[in-house]
Amino acid sequence: MEKIIILDFGSQTTQLIGRRLRELNEFCEIVPYNKFPEQTENVKGVILSGSPFSVYDPKAFKIDLNKIRGKFPLLGICYGAQYMVYTAGGKVQPANTREYGRAYLEKIDKKDPLFSNIPIGSQIWMSHSDTITELPSDFVKIASTKDVEIAAFRIKGEKSWGVQFHPEAYHTTDGMQLLENFLKICECKRDWTPASFIETTILQLKNQLKDDKVVLGLSGGVDSSVTAVLLNKAIGKNLTCIFVDHGLLRKNEFNDVLESYRHLGLNVIGVDASERFYNALKGVTDPEKKRKIIGAEFINVFNEEAQKIEGVKWLAQGTIYPDVIESLSISGHTIKSHHNVGGLPDQMQLKLCEPLRLLFKDEVRRVGMELGMMHQLIKRHPFPGPGLAVRILGEITPAKVKILQEADDIFVQGLREWNLYDKVWQAGAILLPIQSVGVMGDERTYENVVALRAVTSTDAMTADWAQLPYDFLAKISNDIINKVKGVNRVVYDISSKPPATIEWE
Repeated sequence: MEKIIILDFGSQTTQLIGRRLRELNEFCEIVPYNKFPEQTENVKGVILSGSPFSVYDPKAFKIDLNKIRGKFPLLGICYGAQYMVYTAGGKVQPANTREYGRAYLEKIDKKDPLFSNIPIGSQIWMSHSDTITELPSDFVKIASTKDVEIAAFRIKGEKSWGVQFHPEAYHTTDGMQLLENFLKICECKRDWTPASFIETTILQLKNQLKDDKVVLGLSGGVDSSVTAVLLNKAIGKNLTCIFVDHGLLRKNEFNDVLESYRHLGLNVIGVDASERFYNALKGVTDPEKKRKIIGAEFINVFNEEAQKIEGVKWLAQGTIYPDVIESLSISGHTIKSHHNVGGLPDQMQLKLCEPLRLLFKDEVRRVGMELGMMHQLIKRHPFPGPGLAVRILGEITPAKVKILQEADDIFVQGLREWNLYDKVWQAGAILLPIQSVGVMGDERTYENVVALRAVTSTDAMTADWAQLPYDFLAKISNDIINKVKGVNRVVYDISSKPPATIEWE
């Protein structure tokens, strides 16, 4: 399969470059800056990402571009562009002021293929402290802004370009056109679609798994659900799914999800282990300890159930591309350890099968829709693996879980009834470890506070608080206080990410 390689120099928007290419139906892979693949027969082009470093920083990530330049079409973005200039003998210097935010292209070489169909005055997004001040002799300026003389360049005699702005950013209005132009330069077929992914993946799974038995842990979320349907199409009865209820799911979720899976024709084992998890969490208040206890206990329960299935050789997981990327080591440092990347197979001595490991979340949903899966599974909001444990601040008790389940159900069902659910990336209720004074029926109360959280996002890397209608919030607050015993106050979280996170713990 043809692909574009994106070399990651540590930019926060590297994933966004990949998503943009996938939206243009071109397959791509993001790899650490120093891990350029040895097999390159299917590589159509290379993109160098941005970086938090200056090219002069002793800690800056550096590679030998001679292995890439002239051999593949090349596009350097921000740091990538500056590094191309710096390594070829040009000058990169600190800017008088940090160039950050919106800018506009005042000069464009309209004959250059990278800027085909991009008008003068097009808005771009800048984010850099250094700037290119002098190009090497074989480099040619092809775009400028009011404050940045060398906003973009090409190299004579090569299919190599650099831009000091971010075409992947939403605020670069013609960024998709620029990336599409680069794909045309690379002579890409752009045949990466959900249908083609399903066809090739099912064939690969059949060849990989043959007649072996596979076990998969289901969570009710879109990633594991799509994984299950793909595997079911590939190996049928040789797949066994295990759905563990740790007692921290949403109201009625265990039975509802089991019923949905059975409608899909999946072989599912449901395990109610709620009491076991409650006992393990008794007296624990530290968020990280709660997560570790739940993770370890889940492995134990899953392992016990999997051992009851004779002849299992594979463990399937709903790992997706952001999980993989965040777990990559760049310069010896792991960005983020992830529950779906490593750990379980070693304990269970099973081979690992991850059919979605190269997909982004929105692509997983597109694949699910192509598979004909139910809307409620495909469009389900992200839900944390530890469940309501990270939405109950403090110690976990069955009574607290009950209160939060009821409040959360009123909130989520209300979003559905008001046609707001699909307009929100993620929503839920949080039970706070404080009580407040209230008045009910002329009597003083001292009961729990529930916070409502709803955010809009495209990838969860950043998120804004959802500006839900006041009359909706008023009704939900009133319903929770009137219907959920033990709650006398409801508040709404209006924090964005960053600086806050989506979940409270």
